[in-house]
Order: sequence, then C-alpha cells, then structure tokens
Amino acid sequence: MAEHVWQSVSVLADPVRRALFDHVRRQHRPVTREEAADACGVSRNLAAFHLDKLAETGLLRTAYEAPADRPRGRGRTPKVYSAGDDLEVAIPPRRYELIASVLAAAVAREPAHAGEAAREEAYARGRAHGTPVHGLTEAAHLLDELGFEPAIEPGSPGDSDVLVLRNCPFHALVAEQTELVCGLNHAYVEGVLSGDPALAARLAPRPDACCVEVCRRQG
Repeated sequence: MAEHVWQSVSVLADPVRRALFDHVRRQHRPVTREEAADACGVSRNLAAFHLDKLAETGLLRTAYEAPADRPRGRGRTPKVYSAGDDLEVAIPPRRYELIASVLAAAVAREPAHAGEAAREEAYARGRAHGTPVHGLTEAAHLLDELGFEPAIEPGSPGDSDVLVLRNCPFHALVAEQTELVCGLNHAYVEGVLSGDPALAARLAPRPDACCVEVCRRQG
C-alpha cells in the first residue's frame, strides 16, 4: 500500500501531468485526450502520454466511449479518462487534522456541551483566515485554496447562482458521523464567509459533493 501511494505521488510531480489529472478529476465525467490537451494547452500526443501514465498507477480510469454531447461518428471510439480511486495522500485535499483540532479544543473548553462548542470553534477557525470575501467569485477563490473545489452553478429559475463545493475535506468521517461533521463543515464555511453579510452557507447534500453550498441571502 505504501509503495502504491508513493508511486501515485511521484507520478504527480510533473506539472503537466498534475494539470491534466486535476482537469479530469474536476470534470466529474469521462474526458477525451483532445479535451484534456486543449484545456491544459499541450499537444494531443503529450496529453495521451501523461494520461496513460496516470492510468497505469490507478489515479485515472480508462474506457472507450463517445462523448455524451456528440453523436458517434465513423471510426474508432475515443479513449476517455475519469477519476480513479481516492487516496490517503489528500487527492482530492482532505483536512482531517482540522476537524480533530476543532473537536479537541471543544472538549477541552466545554466537555459537557462539546457539540455546541465544536460548532463555535469551527466558525471561529473559518473566520480566522483573515481574508474577507465579497461576492461568489472571491468566495470561490478562497474556498478553492481551502480544498473545497468550488464551482459556480446557475440557481433554479428565479433564484441566484450558487457555489457548489465539489470536495468535502472531511469525506471519510461523514459516513460515520453525518450530522456532526456536516454541522461543523457548515459552521466552518459560514466563518469563512463572515466578511460578506450577503453570502450564506446552507446545508444542501448531494451525491459526490460537499453537504454545504454557498448562496446569496434572500431579502
């Protein structure tokens, strides 16, 4: 296991390979060599070489299928790539040390009311980043630095855009303690957004994404 993790990390040391890997992982769908090459500004042959290296270590999966938005033409079905198995090396980024620190501080401060103390502590940790954000775009930049992999998506008809957080930094803990972890995550993001009273974090669980999303406050 340790050898496999080390091989995966070393493969990502190349900046072009890392850029291709990040692009494929963020799409949440299969990606062709041509698409990945265009997105990262490299040739198709170079993209194919690096993508296949990533597939050899299990960081990407491969298949042969036509893109969903294009009718199948004549000739060979293109090779496509999608994200492989998750790794303990923080790909995507995980922040288990943060939640451990929050819980330890809460228990030490208020052992009889650790749940509420933990939410207060998580909010304070988010606010302590010291970078006031204004609007969804600035919030997206900061939350991306914190490992949430945000993406601005259009809201429902009559509603404003929302910031979907595609990565949960506390992923492995959610299945075991959903209410606790999602509550702390929500409080943490609220703290990050505290510099802009027009923005709010809300719980909005969805598959393959964080349980929290960011929206503009109503009224």
